[in-house]
Amino acid sequence: MTIAITREETAGGGRYAAEADGRPAGVMTYQRPEEGRIVIDHTKVESECSGQGVGARLVARAIDDARAEGFRITPVCSYAVRYFEKHPEAADVLAKESPG
Repeated sequence: MTIAITREETAGGGRYAAEADGRPAGVMTYQRPEEGRIVIDHTKVESECSGQGVGARLVARAIDDARAEGFRITPVCSYAVRYFEKHPEAADVLAKESPG
């Protein structure tokens, strides 16, 4: 299976979309509450692509973009939170929590 991921910016956020062999495979949406940070708020993988790494590829692409473009990520959807827990090497792009 060949997976292609695209990114589309919208007003105040955006989305990453995955296609597997030319068909929709999954989507991950995010909000941009401020310059330099995105909040991953939803990840969905099509049932026929479940268990094939589509969700992981979506989050990994956001991590690659964060490193290349210098923004930070706050994961709030359960999938993205678990991804960061399982991949401590990605902690460099996590947004630091504000004190208080």
